[in-house]
Amino acid sequence: MVEITHLPVRHGNVPLRFARGHFATNHSHINYYIDITFPKTRLSEARAVAKQLVLNFVNNTPVDTILCLDGTSVIGTCLADELTKNGFQSINTHNTIYIVEPEYNSNSQMIFRENIQPMIRGKHVLILMASCTTGFTAGKGIEAVGYYGGEVVGVAALYSAVKELGDLPVRSVYDLRDFPDYASYDYRDCPYCKEGVKLDALVNSHGYSSL
Repeated sequence: MVEITHLPVRHGNVPLRFARGHFATNHSHINYYIDITFPKTRLSEARAVAKQLVLNFVNNTPVDTILCLDGTSVIGTCLADELTKNGFQSINTHNTIYIVEPEYNSNSQMIFRENIQPMIRGKHVLILMASCTTGFTAGKGIEAVGYYGGEVVGVAALYSAVKELGDLPVRSVYDLRDFPDYASYDYRDCPYCKEGVKLDALVNSHGYSSL
């Protein structure tokens, strides 16, 4: 049984819900499940996340497009609003920010249809995620944006266990300072599995399924 706990609010008005245990993603085993259900779906929490994330940006960072992964389009909309009203540079023709989500092909690669590609090609793209724990998903986003001719200027997330990906900064509301014992393992080298500890749940961007 997965027991969701509330972390005391430490950053603005952004609550964080989590569970500790033995969890499996599609590419790793982790000891914390970060529950981002409400920030992705509740407008008040999405706005609070956006207000905190925008504090990490500087005014000379152009953002033309926000690529929303993990179902973060509500947060992305609020973040675009914050970036716009705070006078951040945007160099696209319409002086606005595009908010897009990827499509996935049969090989789980991110693709963009021809009508969406102009929002990526030649644009400064911010990748927005619910959580960035290993950098695997963010890496796929960076690769896709580059393939379609865009330039990734940063990665943003509600929670991140990594500070940067290559030379790109990862900006987040919560990080390893809030979960100093957070750990991610290759499933072939998971200490919980080696000790015979059963999985508590399968987790992904949609939530969890208890085992």
